Amino acid sequence: MPGDLLIRSVRPWPADPGAPTVDVLCSNGTLTAFGPHLPAPPGATVVDGRNGVLLPAFTDAHAHLDSTRLGLPFRPHSAGPGLTALVDNDRRHWRADEPVADRATRTLGRTIASGATHVRSHAQVDVDSGLERLEGVLAAREAHRDRALVQVVAFPQCGILREKGTADLLDAALRAGADLIGGLDPASVDRDPVKHLDTVFSLAEKHQCGVDLHLHDDGTLGAFQIELVCERVAALGMRGEVTISHAFALSTVDDHRQGLLVDLLAEHDVAVTTVAPGARDPLPLHRLRRAGVRLGLGQDGIRDHWSPYGDGDMLGRAWQLAYRGGFRRDDQVEMCVDIATRGGAAVLGARLGLTEGSPASVVVVPGDTVTAAVMDRAPRALVVHAGRVVARDGELVRT
Repeated sequence: MPGDLLIRSVRPWPADPGAPTVDVLCSNGTLTAFGPHLPAPPGATVVDGRNGVLLPAFTDAHAHLDSTRLGLPFRPHSAGPGLTALVDNDRRHWRADEPVADRATRTLGRTIASGATHVRSHAQVDVDSGLERLEGVLAAREAHRDRALVQVVAFPQCGILREKGTADLLDAALRAGADLIGGLDPASVDRDPVKHLDTVFSLAEKHQCGVDLHLHDDGTLGAFQIELVCERVAALGMRGEVTISHAFALSTVDDHRQGLLVDLLAEHDVAVTTVAPGARDPLPLHRLRRAGVRLGLGQDGIRDHWSPYGDGDMLGRAWQLAYRGGFRRDDQVEMCVDIATRGGAAVLGARLGLTEGSPASVVVVPGDTVTAAVMDRAPRALVVHAGRVVARDGELVRT
């Protein structure tokens, strides 16, 4: 277990801009005391927070570390329009880059240095790549095992039913170390939502694991599939174990249907993640949170063959969520930070906070207020995971 860590001079969120700073003591991976001028226990590591804002660590609740090209030279975007063209373009080019393990390890390191110590990454499993991409993400998780908690989803990016052998590969991926089983647009991609979901949930039942399903289908088709997922959750007793990523249907149905769907998600404790996409209407964040739906934020692809966007920084993604929502008030911006920290952690089944007894996974961000920190996005002064400093001033440190 880690020893004692004393963080001097920080302002735990929420705090007034003029409030005096406090010290924070972390013992055995837990936040144990807050107060001014705390005495350092014998042998404790003492670090200076430099009057920064103290936040729970960020959570990237939806990443694709197997496809990242962060740190490599830019390539012209070569995919055609639509999901199928994007998938095919990635399949044509992904082997031309560095090994997946190298790229995923570098990007995960950048993500951690930016303050995210909880990450859920999808890893593509199909008949072309087999388990190669999954193994690369598992290697990245191992490389950073002392710096972050990483969950890996066995993700059928090309569908499950379209290519013979995919279901068997997903089964093998779960045996090889994947934590959750994924799925993709059961209706529009595989054109058989019942059989697709039969496969996903039977694998979840076999391996006693959770489900994280990509659902891009919008309107009534997407709403129908949300209802099908919730039916499975009820039938299999899987409350709290299922996530729907993207869930574009929530912002593309009428207000009445939206309310029914949100209530259904809350009733069955099905979590939702968003990546604050630029080309889609934002999800009803306030409505989801009022209903008690666990809601997280992720980066999606990070500078890959799908898109040139992404830099590994979840504080920047919180900015994007606020910007896409048209938010200006401090409370609205802070809601986006909460989704990017505690909200995402709840999606992953973790509990983060800034109270005595909470896990000592925190980040110190320069700034007068949380909103100022989001707008300025300065390098993180300190990143702490499980009571150890894992990054300082935007750079990883040895653990």
